[in-house]
Amino acid sequence: MIKGFRDFIMKGNVVDLAVAVVIGAAFGAVVNSLVTNILMPLIAAIVGSPNFDGFALLTINGVDIKFGVFLTVLVNFVIVAAAIYFMVVVPMNHIIARRDAKLGIPAGEPVVDPQIELLTEIRDALKARPT
Repeated sequence: MIKGFRDFIMKGNVVDLAVAVVIGAAFGAVVNSLVTNILMPLIAAIVGSPNFDGFALLTINGVDIKFGVFLTVLVNFVIVAAAIYFMVVVPMNHIIARRDAKLGIPAGEPVVDPQIELLTEIRDALKARPT
């Protein structure tokens, strides 16, 4: 039982996932700092308020409906998504494109595993054979 647990923990997938979670948390702190300390103050300089919490506040029977708070969270989400896209996705796509160009892989074409290609040829040959 302990050996099975050790084997499970030592699998590459679990270790890779743990590393990804730690790096993701650290990167999340970087992105949150970017949003909190740089982007939201720029928005405050343009709009006049660092958030939209007081915007479209509606009170019905003494209950506050805070559309502005939702708008603030939505703007923060869009800013975080844009930061991740431009700081992670675009550079990774560029690195992958350079690697593929170096390996002679045409852009946009999926790489076919040679074993899958061979198995496909065998399947097609067996289908074409008269029974």
